[in-house]
Amino acid sequence: MRGVIVYLGTLLVNSFTKNSFTKIMFARLISKTVMRKWLLLLLLPLMSISLCAQELDAKVTVNAQKIEGTNTAVFEALQESLKEFINTRQWTNLQFRPNERITCSFSITIEKYDDATGDATASLMVQSSRPVYNSAYTTTVFSTNDPNFSFNYREFDQLEFNADVIDKDLTALIAYYAYLIIGMDLDTMAPLGGTDVLETAKTIVTNSQSLLLSAKGWKAFDDEKNRFAIINDYLDNGMEDYRKFQYKYYREGLDIMAENADRGRAAITEAFDLLKTARENKPMSRLPELFTEYKRDEIVNIYVGKATAKEKEELYELLSRINASQNTYWRKIQK
Repeated sequence: MRGVIVYLGTLLVNSFTKNSFTKIMFARLISKTVMRKWLLLLLLPLMSISLCAQELDAKVTVNAQKIEGTNTAVFEALQESLKEFINTRQWTNLQFRPNERITCSFSITIEKYDDATGDATASLMVQSSRPVYNSAYTTTVFSTNDPNFSFNYREFDQLEFNADVIDKDLTALIAYYAYLIIGMDLDTMAPLGGTDVLETAKTIVTNSQSLLLSAKGWKAFDDEKNRFAIINDYLDNGMEDYRKFQYKYYREGLDIMAENADRGRAAITEAFDLLKTARENKPMSRLPELFTEYKRDEIVNIYVGKATAKEKEELYELLSRINASQNTYWRKIQK
């Protein structure tokens, strides 16, 4: 390539001068200038990739121990394909540095698999977390179990996704949770910061209504904690205080605790007032209950032996109303 550029430059200069030294120097100048431009053009895509790194850093596991008589290669291929699909896809137009990628996990358990059709009946445990500022502690942002994670997959299938035209259960399911994870994480960083991304998750629900294998999780009223219910409640105007609660709990509370534990805990106490209001606005929503399930131990550790008697009592009453099944843990807060 460089030889061609030098040759073309020489031809060009020949038309302007007869001096040999001038010809050589002008040709070299053209060569260096053009080479710089070519190098810049080659590096621009790489620079773009480094600025817009993928959003997710996901660990994927596929457990098929319950399946007998099936070649395990199909499940190994599924695990690797999903790992690549989740971690190499650019889900949004946002810029994430490599160290800012969201840590998450997708644990799939195969209950049944039909070799002839490729249909799989499965469940999914999905979880995401984020680091707490100025500490080595990581905190769970979202966690849920999806018992209706059914799909079709054969060993050499290519995983593709388009939110506007959805015809595959597997990629629709994964994409829904990818956008949910990113949107919820953004809500912990800025008030209502994940709205646009979460709207994409809602679009996926709308466009997945015709899917058959995973149908139950996409339908309204089938389950108070299914995929439809989670995103529908999360974006409901009556639950806006729940989203504001996320920001105050994480960004103004947990992120401050390493610097000033009392100030951080006070902000978390104020945040629970937002959770209380959200529950009063939409008492049938299961989001507050879901939150207390995966944050139970963390909440107890924040308050046990540290808060005032009034704070402890008010928090115990709120948490008991939201999730009475965890009262054994909430009583620890009173000590």
